[in-house]
Amino acid sequence: MTLRLYDTATAAVRDFEPVHPGQVGIYHCGLTVQGAPHVGHIYKEVVFDVLRRWLERSGYEVTVIANVTDIDDKILAKSAERGVPWWAHAYEFERELHWAYDVLGCRPPTYEPRATGHVPEMLEMIQQLIDRGHAYVAPDGSGDVYFDVKSWPAYGSLSHQKIDDMEAAEDADPRGKRDPRDFALWKGHTEGTPRTASWPTPWGRGRPGWHLECSAMAGKYLGSEFDIHGGGLDLRFPHHENELAQSTAVGQKFARFWMHSALVTTAGEKMSKSMGNGAVVRNVVRRVRPIELRYYLVQSHYRSVVEFSFAALEEAATSFQRIEGFVSRATEVTGGVDPATELPADFAAALDDDLGTPAAVAVLHNTVRDGNKLVADGDSPALRESLAAVRAMLDVLGLDPLAEPWVSRTGASEELTEILDGLVKALLEQRQAARERKDYAASDEIRDRLKALGVVVEDTPQGPRWTVAAPQPTEGN
Repeated sequence: MTLRLYDTATAAVRDFEPVHPGQVGIYHCGLTVQGAPHVGHIYKEVVFDVLRRWLERSGYEVTVIANVTDIDDKILAKSAERGVPWWAHAYEFERELHWAYDVLGCRPPTYEPRATGHVPEMLEMIQQLIDRGHAYVAPDGSGDVYFDVKSWPAYGSLSHQKIDDMEAAEDADPRGKRDPRDFALWKGHTEGTPRTASWPTPWGRGRPGWHLECSAMAGKYLGSEFDIHGGGLDLRFPHHENELAQSTAVGQKFARFWMHSALVTTAGEKMSKSMGNGAVVRNVVRRVRPIELRYYLVQSHYRSVVEFSFAALEEAATSFQRIEGFVSRATEVTGGVDPATELPADFAAALDDDLGTPAAVAVLHNTVRDGNKLVADGDSPALRESLAAVRAMLDVLGLDPLAEPWVSRTGASEELTEILDGLVKALLEQRQAARERKDYAASDEIRDRLKALGVVVEDTPQGPRWTVAAPQPTEGN
């Protein structure tokens, strides 16, 4: 089956044909590093990590460019509130972003350009737009430069809007504009803004407009035409619309496909920093393990809204533990097998159908269910085949607990693991003795204490087994 992806620009699922056979270039908008990333931010990163893994598994050589916006009005405002230099504030949260990528098993981009490192490319692009009649310098001497939206009849094609039906944003700065819908390519330096947050230009000192940054970086690293431009749905307008307009206005073909991941919401509203720190990635992975958070995000289709709640997250964690339990038991019985080179046909078909992870996860669970029936009979070719298939599917989803980065994050040395195993087994022997004398209260108490410490006990025909899961959250966390 040919890979088919939904293209926002055409509002249709289309066959994917790369610009260069066998190669795929992807640009997806990274974060404006104004604060710690929350689950809504990292969802897009997980989506495009799975896409990359699937493309690579399908035989493509993939180049991923994901920028860091390290100069922005919000960064300037928040750094001023904290009383720290804007560049120090940005770098602090850039490191936090990298930590979140890593903790959720997202592979780093092929390259991660910073906006502040590409001012020359931005100035060149602005001059090209001015020369072509699509941009103008504000006549008020502010140093602002604007894109003239009415000079580009295709403006609105990505978001399927007509220029005459659009209204300027309520917080849009109207100074120096010919039309209130025009957007800033360059912002002149203003009093009270650090001089370090400005660069010299023919129009005066200033800093880049947000939309211009991505156009300049995408063009530099992927060329005038590339395969996929992605980001969260909230970026479709105005950010991606403006990117498309300014890039095509200088003569680039730009992206063949526009992919947008849906929003993560809480109580029906877009997740944002104003909702508090409960959904910040660093805090969420104190409630469940990072691999369980990744599973929670992967099981939804990327174009479907994810309604975030800790109840749903913990339910997903339990579901993943069933998969993990099979991998652990089957590996113990068989001595371990490598992931299969061939994936189940239904799994591959699901991902080829617009990256259909819900259907792919269903195939995974069905394979685990069938595999569990084989474990009790001991080692067999059928069990080995089932385990190899499960590991192969988990690998594509970035969830194989026996592969990097997860296998290196057990958090315990071999010696410490042996000590822990001995202590847990001693408690389980006490629990079994209590059950034999029908002291079920004592038996349950031991089990509950282990669970509170993150040790999950499973009773099997071969005797009790234990695994380490996330500790139960304490009141107020």
